[in-house]
Amino acid sequence: MAREVWITGIGLTSSLGEGLDAHWQALAETDPPQPVVDTTSAAPFAFYPMVPLDLDKQIPRRADQRQMEPWQRLGAYTAGLALADAGLVGNAELLGQTHMVIAAGAGERDTAADGEILKGLATAAAPEQFLNERLSSDLRPTLFLAQLPNLLAGNISIVHKVTGSSRTFLGEEISGVSAVEVVWRRIRAGQGDIFLVGGASIAGRKDMILQRAIGGTLWAGQPASVWARPEKGGGTMLGSLGAFLVIESRDHAEARGRQPYARLSSVSSDQSRRRPGEAATNAARQFDELTEGRSDPVAVLSGATGMGDATREERDLLAALIAAGRVSTVRATANVVGSGIEATFPAQIALGALALSRKGFFKPADETGFEKAEGGVPKRIVATTWGIWRGEGMGLVEAVD
Repeated sequence: MAREVWITGIGLTSSLGEGLDAHWQALAETDPPQPVVDTTSAAPFAFYPMVPLDLDKQIPRRADQRQMEPWQRLGAYTAGLALADAGLVGNAELLGQTHMVIAAGAGERDTAADGEILKGLATAAAPEQFLNERLSSDLRPTLFLAQLPNLLAGNISIVHKVTGSSRTFLGEEISGVSAVEVVWRRIRAGQGDIFLVGGASIAGRKDMILQRAIGGTLWAGQPASVWARPEKGGGTMLGSLGAFLVIESRDHAEARGRQPYARLSSVSSDQSRRRPGEAATNAARQFDELTEGRSDPVAVLSGATGMGDATREERDLLAALIAAGRVSTVRATANVVGSGIEATFPAQIALGALALSRKGFFKPADETGFEKAEGGVPKRIVATTWGIWRGEGMGLVEAVD
């Protein structure tokens, strides 16, 4: 039989604060929630900055801090919060058995070098030759190595002594879904007892802002609900997020006396070319699979990004599920913490588990009126994630009585 999967540790950092109490206060006790948004640093593009962190608390050696990029420091810091929350810190035997699955993006670029290369390309007699020569000479080997995404797993291992196997997924939002899905499947199949899974993203990176702006995926202007953006051209507001989970089998958790935040009951992932209706078809099938055999409505934490067609499709699908009595209420996490790319899905699973453990739900932060006030306490929460470009995923977390 497939084993039951429990969430026993959560590390969460965002523009709203550090830790579960800060996020619960900001999202469930403040009505309406008050997002923290930077509207000036990258104007006209607003983003959600990371709350200041005392890195020494989770990364005590300054030498370790210096050799990491900011997003890796955020990841290592938040992973430490999850490990501490799960009661693993200082337990060498358990840390040696803990496997890591990381969702990571590309490392930060050397924006000064990029700028000089771009400037030179405009006047170069042979642009292709100029580009090859400058890339090979301007990017130091040590800099390149520091940008390898799987070094986040290495840094977590070094700092926190997590020495089980490690695996890194790349691929924007869907990498976060895949990371959690692999952990869920491996535990159910008996291919591991305890895992650390998550990701981190820094929204204010100049290279990230430039890349997304050139790609035409950023929302320009004053902050607006993701549900309002499709009718105004669409676009995403990036969010700084660190989200890590300790997930383990029920029998393993009980053997060491740990109580769960929630049960991770199912995870599903897919992708489409985003032709009209394709993403919604994927999501409808996933929702049916996750809720099969359950008659009571579920609450939904939506990972909608605000991108035009995709967000419109998800809103219409959720509206139909609400009308059919299958969904009780919806909250778009990007309205309060932004779109955290690789960290989005782990963060939503974390927030869902938090709500279930506190026997409550989050206040709406949506000026369109699509998000209605929750009438009851959810027992089941579905987390959705539709990537900015591609990839659709969904997970179900349930309360443990």
